[in-house]
Amino acid sequence: MTSVNSPQATSRFSRFSKAECVLVLITMVWGGTFLLVQHAMTVSGPMFFVGLRFAAAASIVALFSWRHLRELTLFELKAGAFIGVAIMLGYGLQTVGLQTIPSSQSAFITALYVPFVPLLQWLVLGRRPGLMPSIGIMLAFTGLMLLSGPSGASLNFSPGEIATLISAIAIAAEIILISTYAGQVDVRRVTVVQLATTSVLALLMVVPTNEAIPDFSWLLLCSALGLGAASAAIQVAMNWAQKSVSPTRATLIYAGEPVWAGIAGRLAGERLPAIALLGAALIVAAVIVSELKTKGKAAVAVDEALEREGER
Repeated sequence: MTSVNSPQATSRFSRFSKAECVLVLITMVWGGTFLLVQHAMTVSGPMFFVGLRFAAAASIVALFSWRHLRELTLFELKAGAFIGVAIMLGYGLQTVGLQTIPSSQSAFITALYVPFVPLLQWLVLGRRPGLMPSIGIMLAFTGLMLLSGPSGASLNFSPGEIATLISAIAIAAEIILISTYAGQVDVRRVTVVQLATTSVLALLMVVPTNEAIPDFSWLLLCSALGLGAASAAIQVAMNWAQKSVSPTRATLIYAGEPVWAGIAGRLAGERLPAIALLGAALIVAAVIVSELKTKGKAAVAVDEALEREGER
């Protein structure tokens, strides 16, 4: 009989309590920034603010990593640029879509990134997700649909809906790209490149979207610095943690972002309907279910080896 304190149990717990708990923490921070972004949008257009926010984020990471930036390689420059393009498409196209479609519909379409991650991994990389992660993906997507509300589930493939759909694919691509490059690059250097790329592309989009440059305000400056610091922490943590966390597993954790946003909104006086609470519960259940594993012969052999090692 395997003891509950066996090396196997300890190993699984330690894996969950390190990189994955870091992702849970940054997802909480991510969800908590939603209200701050809403306030910032009262004094700035979306593209200019995204550019300013990510410029602040890139500067913060560069400030703490400037000695390492001299060793930047061409491979890290390419990796950071690809991730930055994906981040910008995710933020930018979602913002473009919000100009013509309601936020509930945007939330529903954006939630498609959850099933897109394992689907893209399967189609592009040939990595088929396991049974329990697949069940977790379905639970998380159902929960996100409930959170978006019934009014968000209608699709007419208007230009705004198509832009938002592409943004969901870009978010999925960002998660996969981060996992693909995470073990091959320096976290600090690649983070600076991807944040700077996002900032430059966002500011360039100010011109074609005819967005007005806002006047100076302390609210804009403080929001950009505060959210820039949050973005810096989030991107560094993602690049570090996804060295050991699979894209599918990371996606399930990131799916909790609207849950934490709802909690922050509740603390600010907003109220979530019962159907949204059910959706939040399903997302939490998805993360728990995905941690369960069905053992194959290889897994059993590893477990037996760990047990023998523990008896010595």
